[in-house]
Amino acid sequence: MKCTGDRLDLIDQRILPMQIKYISCANAASVAAAIRDMVVRGAPAIGCAAAFGVALEARSAAGRPRQEFDQHMAEAIQTLARSRPTAVNLFWALSRMKKILIGNSGQSNAEIAHALLVEAQSVLSEDIETNHAIGDAGAALVPPDACIMTHCNAGALATGGHGTALGIVRSARDQGKRPTVIATETRPFLQGARLTAWELVQEAIPVTLITDNMAGHMMRRGKVNLVIVGADRVAANGDVANKIGTYTLAVLAARHGIPFYVAAPLSTVDLGTATGEDIQIEERAADEVTGYAGTRWAPVGVSVANPAFDITSAELVTAIVTERGVLRGPDESKIRALFER
Repeated sequence: MKCTGDRLDLIDQRILPMQIKYISCANAASVAAAIRDMVVRGAPAIGCAAAFGVALEARSAAGRPRQEFDQHMAEAIQTLARSRPTAVNLFWALSRMKKILIGNSGQSNAEIAHALLVEAQSVLSEDIETNHAIGDAGAALVPPDACIMTHCNAGALATGGHGTALGIVRSARDQGKRPTVIATETRPFLQGARLTAWELVQEAIPVTLITDNMAGHMMRRGKVNLVIVGADRVAANGDVANKIGTYTLAVLAARHGIPFYVAAPLSTVDLGTATGEDIQIEERAADEVTGYAGTRWAPVGVSVANPAFDITSAELVTAIVTERGVLRGPDESKIRALFER
């Protein structure tokens, strides 16, 4: 993503890899729509986009009287907060932007708008730095010729750049290792088939695409050395919310004695949520399940369930890889200690 000050340009992830097209957003409402409609997706990327949404709204509203400006900004932040419920980075980024609003309340509207843009740019640059730190920490877990299974897309497209789960793959490659990847297609939105496979092909990292229901077979045949996924929210006790199907992979990995790693920045850890049972799971539209890209394969009238995420219990997670290192056997005391370093 790139912000020029008056607009935010986002690659439209809904049509990758068939087309490479950018969507321009000029205010909070258009950024919220891009998040809701999955033009941009991935918890860190959503947080970065939301921060720019606040900054763009401030710029467009800077000519209003102060009281009207303040009310307008509060409404803009609420609009962004309602875009998607599960990824905590959204709310983390909005909280940062609120602090800038409050801390600069004595400044002019234009000065506030400038401070918000600077903060949004910091959110983006810090995310990229964080991803590289996660990659460096996680690369140590990757054997020289490892085959890594991943689910959904936790690469550069899902973050400010480099990626979390795929950031570990990239960093391992950059250290001279020779990782290969098995990417699950990730039904129903096909983020693995469309996005992860595309990123890895661009990087010339060997990748094999499988359907989601092939994962257990590949593990049983000894084709997988470790599983690395991203996260949309990590509860205080170490439970992980991630793309639907992650829990299945974690159970399968445990059954076959395969390490299961979660790559996530501290901004994805929600100390205010006690366990995974307290995380709101987004339910998306039925048409994502009944067909894709204008083709329908399910009969009209069928009932559909389409939860976008599931919860993986902390006991199934071998380690969480953060910018502050590898946290093995995550639990509440270990997670809270991360924030005290």
